[in-house]
Amino acid sequence: QWQELFYKKRYSAVDLGNSPDFVKLAEAYGAQGIRVEKPDEIAPAVKKAFKSGKPTVIDVSVDHEANIFPMVPPGKCLKDIIEG
Repeated sequence: QWQELFYKKRYSAVDLGNSPDFVKLAEAYGAQGIRVEKPDEIAPAVKKAFKSGKPTVIDVSVDHEANIFPMVPPGKCLKDIIEG
């Protein structure tokens, strides 16, 4: 989102395209993997992670065009945070 908001949409090395299956990758290393598709699935996934007592990767799907807030603009301090 920095590229969109601050760098005139000059995208560079940011689109993972077909990224790895992080759930399977976590499981391959003996960790728990959880995939989250919707915001209301996040809290239960975090609870499940803590309950498991083992390392957990939570793979959260985010729309490619979504902007995530709050964020700190490039070169700025936390006091300059943008809340959306």
